Amino acid sequence: MRRQFDIRAYTERDPRGRVDTGGNTVSRAHGLSGRYATALFDLARDGKAIEAVETSLAAVRAALSESEDFRGLTLSPRVARSEAAKAVAGVAKALKLDPLTTKFLGVLAENRRLGALSAIIRDYNGLAAAHRGEVTAEVTAAQALTAKQQDALKAKLKAGLGRDVALDVSVDPAILGGLVVKVGSRMIDSSIRTKLGAMAQAMKG
Repeated sequence: MRRQFDIRAYTERDPRGRVDTGGNTVSRAHGLSGRYATALFDLARDGKAIEAVETSLAAVRAALSESEDFRGLTLSPRVARSEAAKAVAGVAKALKLDPLTTKFLGVLAENRRLGALSAIIRDYNGLAAAHRGEVTAEVTAAQALTAKQQDALKAKLKAGLGRDVALDVSVDPAILGGLVVKVGSRMIDSSIRTKLGAMAQAMKG
């Protein structure tokens, strides 16, 4: 129970960079999703569960993408706190999530913050990547990438950036094909949608 209260207390303020127990400045994500992600990351780091939480959050993200019912649950303002908490507990059990992530989802349900779940997952992954000295590439694909495709993309990005790269992949069928890759302020848009848009503009001219 104490871990849950720690999450609640931490997310009431807006943490900036601070010094951890090793004397290093810890980067922080900002905004509502950033506060929750930072709280979860701190607890995961202290409990040596960073990778376990990452794995669980990947399963949650997949569930959000694949299940309209689960996605609707997280976004609906009409679901009572108790019902939402019961539902996410069932999802956590079905997905075999680690204990910390399971408790964290319960806190989000009680605080009515499940709608921020996708952004929290994104921010947590960014914090975990920074902790390992990696740069995060936000990748949008028309369909899920295979492990082989992700490895190939990581290798290409590492060759270009000179640093290890962590991928934060989301699926958006609307781009039709190709990829949109964003690293910091830099973006590479090779999506079919953008190419078709450029072609249409050229034809108008």
